[in-house]
Amino acid sequence: MKLAVAGVGAVGRSVAELAGEYGHTVVALADSRSAAVADALDVEAALAEKREAGRVGDLDPEAALEADYDVLVEATPTTLGDAEPGYGHVVEALARDRHVVLANKGPVAERYDEVRARERESAGSVRFEATVGGAIPVLSTIADLGPGQVTAARGVLNGTANFILTRMAAEGLGYEHVLAEAQDLGVAEADPSFDVEGTDAALKCVILANVLNDGAGAGRGFTLDDAEVTGISDVPGEALDLAAEDGRTIRLIGEVAGERIRVGPRLVPEHGTLAVSGTRNIVQLETTHAGRLNISGRGAGGPETATAVLSDVGRLPPLE
Repeated sequence: MKLAVAGVGAVGRSVAELAGEYGHTVVALADSRSAAVADALDVEAALAEKREAGRVGDLDPEAALEADYDVLVEATPTTLGDAEPGYGHVVEALARDRHVVLANKGPVAERYDEVRARERESAGSVRFEATVGGAIPVLSTIADLGPGQVTAARGVLNGTANFILTRMAAEGLGYEHVLAEAQDLGVAEADPSFDVEGTDAALKCVILANVLNDGAGAGRGFTLDDAEVTGISDVPGEALDLAAEDGRTIRLIGEVAGERIRVGPRLVPEHGTLAVSGTRNIVQLETTHAGRLNISGRGAGGPETATAVLSDVGRLPPLE
């Protein structure tokens, strides 16, 4: 497949670097200021220019969307509300009857119904494995089982929050101390609110709710406004100490069941399945006939998430 990659953050950069290993060719690469386009793009040179000059090329970003590609990889930052510019990129690619693979959560968390409507009018398809759980094959597992056969999903869906809670419990440290440590290690952003307030996990749960309810024929698209969200910034160290005395710990758990979407700190057994440590993620799927399935792994990271993107690309049918 010929790929156009919009966004050169950790995920977009990794997709561009790894595409050749998966048998694909990058023909366009764009950041917010510029683009590089070629029949077979020199990815290494484009990324070197980005590091040195702050641009991937000499063209306007729109040039990447106008290139001769089979698949648009949308890896620009997730935005809320109108989900732009990601949603606009999806619309433009589908209008050209091209496929879209999303790493950007915004379009399918905030405008799911619109994305699906545009997809129905196009010869292209939209896939978004990478939006939930990084390298963990959550959505493909649901697709294989049949979305109508999955009755609920829950799990730890944000590595930053999980790292903080794990360290607080293990070392008896306070939230602010561990947050500063996470920022020093690069586990948390300078502005960690998206992670610690539960927004990132909630967006992933909204996407899960959209997929499950779509599969169940509910015909309703959920958005972040439909989620009940509480973060971890107010979890005191004493609460973790008390939980440990009872053989339990606290994790930021996202839950989807029917039309209810919740994210918040929950008590879980200290050595239970949901008590994953560090930056690991886990998703539990409750199924009609197969019982409970647990899927765990690295839920973030450039190369890790890029593997989900490129797996999606590999599942797409050739365009006529």
